[in-house]
Amino acid sequence: MFLTLMGTVVIAGIIGYGAERSGFTSNGILPSMIICIGGAFLFFFVRLMFGIGFSTPGWNAIAASVGALIVVPFRWRR
Repeated sequence: MFLTLMGTVVIAGIIGYGAERSGFTSNGILPSMIICIGGAFLFFFVRLMFGIGFSTPGWNAIAASVGALIVVPFRWRR
């Protein structure tokens, strides 16, 4: 379980960095990584508690990271 959690953090960080470098977001590298890691943590624990998600932890991390990048920045913009 610990290795799965660390893998989730690494994948989320890579997604956040890649999204910022590709121009998908304009938050800054560190905020994008923090948003992705937070979403991945949330989705990881939802999967652990309720069993909701994809069958592999990697797909869960990717889906949660992209979802957090889409939801969080647009939520706070005016």
